[in-house]
Amino acid sequence: MGPLRSVVLAGGGTGGHIYPLLAFADCLRRHDPSVRITCLGTPKGLENELIPPHGYDLRQIPAFQLPRSINMALLRTPDRMLSSSRAAGKVLDEVRADVVVGFGGYVSVPGYLAAWRREVPIVIHEVNVPPGVANRMGMRFTKHVAVGFPHQPKQADSLKDARVVGVPLRTSISHLDRRTASAAARAHFGLRPDLPVLFVSGGSQGARSINLAVAGAAKELSRAGVQVLHVIGARNEPVSVPNDLPVPYVTVPYLSEMELGYAAADLMLSRGGAMTVAEVCAIGLPTIYVPYPYSNQEQSRNAQPVVDAGGGLLVEDGEMTPAWVERTIIPLLRDPHRLAAMGHAAAGYGRRDGDEALLDFVYEAATHG
Repeated sequence: MGPLRSVVLAGGGTGGHIYPLLAFADCLRRHDPSVRITCLGTPKGLENELIPPHGYDLRQIPAFQLPRSINMALLRTPDRMLSSSRAAGKVLDEVRADVVVGFGGYVSVPGYLAAWRREVPIVIHEVNVPPGVANRMGMRFTKHVAVGFPHQPKQADSLKDARVVGVPLRTSISHLDRRTASAAARAHFGLRPDLPVLFVSGGSQGARSINLAVAGAAKELSRAGVQVLHVIGARNEPVSVPNDLPVPYVTVPYLSEMELGYAAADLMLSRGGAMTVAEVCAIGLPTIYVPYPYSNQEQSRNAQPVVDAGGGLLVEDGEMTPAWVERTIIPLLRDPHRLAAMGHAAAGYGRRDGDEALLDFVYEAATHG
């Protein structure tokens, strides 16, 4: 098969779906600037803030939250599903789609249905165990399933035949050399070049337990010569940090250029979202994971293989206290040899070529149907 002429990408709702989609779109465009890229989205999703500024065509279709269990009656009953898939089908027809690539989120389902009805090849990319409800439904219509991590086919029977391709990452992250970028990144935040840096981020929404624990340990961290770069999260209350600390403690509500934080850091403290795990492992950043506790534990499953490989530590959310931070993080940041070993192990688990590997897989699917 020749070059793909028209690719429809479906994924929305959260950054975990949209950022891999954007990274893959960038990869498509790098390989063929003439390819037509069309993204499906919903009127309320985060995709409206992220996709158009990157220069990609975003088509809005109606979508609705799916029940947690999947059954084929869903295809017969809801009028809303029918109208959504018809809207997606009109987009596929207009752009003459060669393939639909879905990254999850409710908007993916109408895309999968419309492609299935038109016998357009479908490729699904999944980063979680268990797979998200939208992608579980999509798997009924295609055998072309790709996953981000090697543990997924082992942990979910529905993914046992999936291709491990990694997670598509923005080139600003996948090409990042932390060592050479460190000085400029620290200068950007007003951090000193000669003292270790703890980078704290609970994801785009932040994490209150992490915020309170680190802010509560601010005096002891500072006294030990540990600098902190703390992303509070756009929806969180500002943390209370003493003004007279002897070393920098920098807080920002949100950081769009995460590569700057990664480059400035010696150690990260974060949740265990799939995108975070993929990014920090790709660049070899040792990380302490505090998985989100109120879910089906997918964040623990994301982080545990990295920890098993020696690339990080895992702590339960309920244990995240100022005392734990002082007891664990200060000695770790004073041990550059251990940090280097953890970073090396993380890099051995991660991969930087998820976008290219997924593109190869999509070409295969589009060729063989």
